[in-house]
Amino acid sequence: MSDFEIMDAAEAHLPGITTIFNHAVRETFSIWSETETTVDLRRTWLSARNGAGFPVIVAVDPERPKDVLGYGSFGVFRDFPGYVKTVEHSVYVAPSAQRRGVGRAILNQLVSRARGKGLLAMVGGIDSANVGSIALHEQAGFEVQGRLKGVGQKFGKALDLVFMVKAL
Repeated sequence: MSDFEIMDAAEAHLPGITTIFNHAVRETFSIWSETETTVDLRRTWLSARNGAGFPVIVAVDPERPKDVLGYGSFGVFRDFPGYVKTVEHSVYVAPSAQRRGVGRAILNQLVSRARGKGLLAMVGGIDSANVGSIALHEQAGFEVQGRLKGVGQKFGKALDLVFMVKAL
């Protein structure tokens, strides 16, 4: 039996989602921003995602269901009609929950939900130095289909973006 459960995100999960997001902003190159978020801004994001028919899911400890171990979502890849069957996703895991299968479970659930919506492809934009995320995506059947050199920056460092795609 797993030590976590995957479920749709709710209001009670917003503080945990915010904590994970802000850790990624402060400590990693996973989110190319140096600006932290708030629970109110995450509430608006959750409402917008749900309103557009896109999932936001969380992994939680079944004994403490408000404790978010990780979260993921997908949404619009590009805002043109030709991309309507393609989504871009993201997965974030709390540092204390890494290497426990949380990211894999969230990613697999996102893939399943995308297939259920009749989508054709999922895209992940990953910092090229994030070897853990790249490996996770490769294990889930994603392929590297592009590398954009020097297109981002954070903490004064130029960053490369790797696009990984999974045909559904």
